[in-house]
Amino acid sequence: MAIGLIGEDGHMAEHAGNPGEIFLEFAQIGRQLKVTAVDAQTGVEVVVFGPVSTPQKSLQDLAVRKLKRRLEQLGH
Repeated sequence: MAIGLIGEDGHMAEHAGNPGEIFLEFAQIGRQLKVTAVDAQTGVEVVVFGPVSTPQKSLQDLAVRKLKRRLEQLGH
């Protein structure tokens, strides 16, 4: 399992809680990779799954897009 924090610019961030920052957690479950994305400011969380053969960056980007859409739906 790996956990990272990316800033609004898409690069790894050094601190948490600023607007636009996202926590990412990667966990392999069998032959699937689970990616959890959490907005650092609101705590809103989404999850995506994909085959372990999928590039990690692709699943990361998908999780971030899903989180941004969820935040828009919630009015954040």
